[in-house]
Amino acid sequence: MTVSATRSGIVHLAERTPQLAGAEMVAALVPPPQFADATFETYRADPAYPSQQEAKDLLLAFTGTAGPAKAGFFRRAKQAEVKPGVYLDGGFGVGKTHLLAAVYHALPARRKYFGSFIEYTALVGALGYQNTVELFRGSDLLCIDEFELDDPGDTMVMTRLLGELVSSGTRLAATSNTPPNALGEGRFAAQDFLREIHAMAASFQTVRIDGTDYRHRAVDGHAVVLENPQYDAAIADAAAAGLVSDDVFDNLIGHLARVHPSRYIRLIEGLSLVGLREVAPFTDQSAALRFVAFIDRVYDAQLPIRATGTSLDLVFPEEMLAGGYRKKYLRAISRLVASTLA
Repeated sequence: MTVSATRSGIVHLAERTPQLAGAEMVAALVPPPQFADATFETYRADPAYPSQQEAKDLLLAFTGTAGPAKAGFFRRAKQAEVKPGVYLDGGFGVGKTHLLAAVYHALPARRKYFGSFIEYTALVGALGYQNTVELFRGSDLLCIDEFELDDPGDTMVMTRLLGELVSSGTRLAATSNTPPNALGEGRFAAQDFLREIHAMAASFQTVRIDGTDYRHRAVDGHAVVLENPQYDAAIADAAAAGLVSDDVFDNLIGHLARVHPSRYIRLIEGLSLVGLREVAPFTDQSAALRFVAFIDRVYDAQLPIRATGTSLDLVFPEEMLAGGYRKKYLRAISRLVASTLA
């Protein structure tokens, strides 16, 4: 797809047909814009949740950038064996991605990469497994955000890939989500991760991070829904200053089925706002999962969303929320609420 020179106006995502070459996918493996300058110094640990400071201290030791020990835990963490991999386990919005980006920025490395789980698996799909191994072989650090445990095939591919890289000296840092306030689920997430990557479980140190979702600390947890006149005005105002999209929800969802998820980042290229008309609940799980992947890219790009119809935090029906992809849907809900409030 040729990038449009238009800097303002309205486009329809359902009419965009983006292409993305392997080299471009690799070049995009850096922290998203909101974490481009993330550091350990800018991470504000919540004193109500000591595990946040403990995780920060351990990661300082992992990157070798720790200063003088100030607390007993840190002294113990510094003396402990530093494994080649670290896994951050916690709920939504507790700062895991910020810490992961801080690891990326702090670790002095010639070759380092930062991407979401879906970006790495998409790269394998685009380049082939062996070519991907050769691409990353010899790299110093691989950061994997949102490690997914609900797709056995993708998990096996990533486990195999990471195993080959660790054996050649690559260090790993990963995050994954557990639902907030879900009794019992959070404490088992690390065990789930280690079980899925059993062949290299000994290479990872798991770190639990507790806390409340920072995106929801000052809101009621519902996405903003606009009436049609409000929506039209919001789209028109935004289009006067930048490039915005305006799509009927069903049209966009249908189009996402024709675009590989690795290309969703290019689908929203150049936008300053995403508009969705006539939002409706999902009835098809495959469509819902594609939308989750799309929202991940929208959220990473820090794009506001304006919408009419069903509130976006209610698009995943109860039967989907009760199923095996619960974590993905809850993460998307968290991000949808934040994006409609932006």
